[in-house]
Amino acid sequence: MKIHLVDATYELFRAFYALPSMNAPDGRPVSAVRGLIQTLLKLLAQPDVTHVACAFDHGITSFRNDLFEGYKTGRDTPKDLASQFDLAEKASSALGIVTWAMTEFEADDALATAVAKWEYAPEVEQIVICTPDKDLCQMVRGKRVVCLDRRKRLILDEQAVVEKFGIPPQSIPDYLALAGDSVDGIPGIRRWGAKSASLVLARYSHLEEIPSSFSVWDVAVRGAKALATNLAQNRDDADLFKKLATLRTDAPITETLDDLRWCGAIE
Repeated sequence: MKIHLVDATYELFRAFYALPSMNAPDGRPVSAVRGLIQTLLKLLAQPDVTHVACAFDHGITSFRNDLFEGYKTGRDTPKDLASQFDLAEKASSALGIVTWAMTEFEADDALATAVAKWEYAPEVEQIVICTPDKDLCQMVRGKRVVCLDRRKRLILDEQAVVEKFGIPPQSIPDYLALAGDSVDGIPGIRRWGAKSASLVLARYSHLEEIPSSFSVWDVAVRGAKALATNLAQNRDDADLFKKLATLRTDAPITETLDDLRWCGAIE
């Protein structure tokens, strides 16, 4: 069997910006919810989709906001979109899909927890994380756990992650800590960018393994002295940013694998 894990927050945002506005008879905006239902029905219609779950950022903010003031808050989320989250979660549940509405944790943490919980289950052939979010690439394992960008019909297995970022999945949190992630409000370390982070981490894998002195680096990278100096001077920040970028695998998920079996919409 395959498990399909859906980043429903992403799907809701995508539907909101892709579809024309629409209101319910009581005046509430519902276009994003309508788009979410449509894309979930399309997913459920596929013959290999038997076990599925959706995760939402119910509260937008999470424990990460307590760790770093600059972390994303959802402050820029349009009101017409924010008002649809509750209805979207109800719609997902009404379709008979296991729905995780995260408050202290984020939707990504729920998906990561599900991967950790079932990736070694003998009856599971593959786990498909339905999202284009690079954060979840850290959970990719060989061809057994993959990310699927449904819009582009693009699958990222472990080799594809290496080809795209120049590093294996396990180094993604380190990569985001150094290069930053504007979507999540992680500023990164000054002078470090995607290329330098990729080159250095391809050699040293993790922040903790990067030598403080550039003179002992055995990887050729432009501006190595400045990169090493800035990292050495901002190690605490780098460690914090890595913690922010590292997905948790202890989110409160109590379902069994059999609970994820889709049996149709709730009547």
